Amino acid sequence: MGRPIACRRVRTLALIGAFLAGGLDRVRSLADARGPAWSTFATSDTGRAAGMASAVIAANVIALLFTIIFARLLGAGYGSLAALISAFIILMVPGSALQIAVAREVSRDIAAQSPAAGAGVRRWLGRLLLATVLVAAVAIPLRAPLAAVIAVDDEWAAAAVPVTGMLWMVLCVVRGALQGLGRYRQVALSLVGEGLTRLASAALLVGVGFDVTGAFLGNACSVAAMAAVFAVPLFRLLPPPSGREARARLRDLLLGAWAPMLGLTALFSLQEMHVILIKHEASEGVAASWGVAAVAAKAIIWVAIGLGLYLVPEAAGRARAGVDARPILARTLALIVSASVPMVLIYALLGEPLLGAVFGEDKTQASGALPWLGLAMALLACAYLAVQYLLALGRVGFIWVLGAASGGEVLLLLAIGADLKQVAIALSGLMFICSALVLAIAVRRGPGARGPAHAGVTGTEVN
Repeated sequence: MGRPIACRRVRTLALIGAFLAGGLDRVRSLADARGPAWSTFATSDTGRAAGMASAVIAANVIALLFTIIFARLLGAGYGSLAALISAFIILMVPGSALQIAVAREVSRDIAAQSPAAGAGVRRWLGRLLLATVLVAAVAIPLRAPLAAVIAVDDEWAAAAVPVTGMLWMVLCVVRGALQGLGRYRQVALSLVGEGLTRLASAALLVGVGFDVTGAFLGNACSVAAMAAVFAVPLFRLLPPPSGREARARLRDLLLGAWAPMLGLTALFSLQEMHVILIKHEASEGVAASWGVAAVAAKAIIWVAIGLGLYLVPEAAGRARAGVDARPILARTLALIVSASVPMVLIYALLGEPLLGAVFGEDKTQASGALPWLGLAMALLACAYLAVQYLLALGRVGFIWVLGAASGGEVLLLLAIGADLKQVAIALSGLMFICSALVLAIAVRRGPGARGPAHAGVTGTEVN
């Protein structure tokens, strides 16, 4: 390691330490400033919803800060980190679906005033921890093939991807149980704590020389830490073990969420697979530039996730009442379009200086592709809202479209190779066809839904 790189890492560690310390001081000062009015607002439905939304926003801001810091810190190596994170994001969907299923199961027992509400959580966590150990036992000896699939040289980081996916499921069960028990403050703290812990642990590991592997292992460290920390208050709230069978088995919860898991896994594959494929086809520097451009382009997905939090309950409620829910979908799509147009124009006019200022002058090779990539992600954001709408209405006919599009993306990009602008243009065309088909399915039928509504899955991180 050269002296300039070492000095840069020391400075980065110092800045991150200062940021974390300042953030904690700010939290303490806000806590001291609380009064009775704040306490009343915080315990209201509006206050709890606002708190959760604020936590999601804060988590995404920290995730963006993570990208900016490590794009500059790792240089060309950021392409490998971006591919690893993309693989992990795809594996996050089952855990997110499980979180919703657990929250629904526990809250249903609470509403029924069952003394055994949450009785199965300990058992579910035990099963998942055992499965995590088994996945690790398989992933470690297969780390070389996993690294080849993700197109990275960091074999231990590649082995950590499926293990981190399993740890994410553990954390999602903890969060889902806390949600079901109405402990929204703990859930919000876990979201912010995960981001801060990820930033700190990754910086520490990179600072001592673990480079890309250390940066990615920050995910595993933060997820495991939050699961362990928030399991403590959760276990105090759960009924004591009685030897009785849980009301629902873990397998039943997963099977009940099959539609969101399949549909949204395909959707997030469309969002992330191109990062891994470019890593296969391009050099380290080009892949790193594509990785940061993808983060910039996916900003519109953050907007779609926020709108989805509003769309799903509103569409489901109207459908149950026999009212046409399509106007709600139309309004959220209009908001996406109104946010997408200026984004794409900014990327077309100022893409290169923007990428250089935020991520570093050596990360501008994808600036010519950025407007097209932004357009592709805007179209995918429309498809995301349509998928959430269809899931809210209990309709699953869109899954074949997303599955075909995911397979088509792989074949299309492998045929194009490392021409970034052509890749972005091809992605725009593919996303246009995919979103048009999903939207056609969404608007095909008016009021109501045929089957029971599936809970949509929303993410908290897109980069």
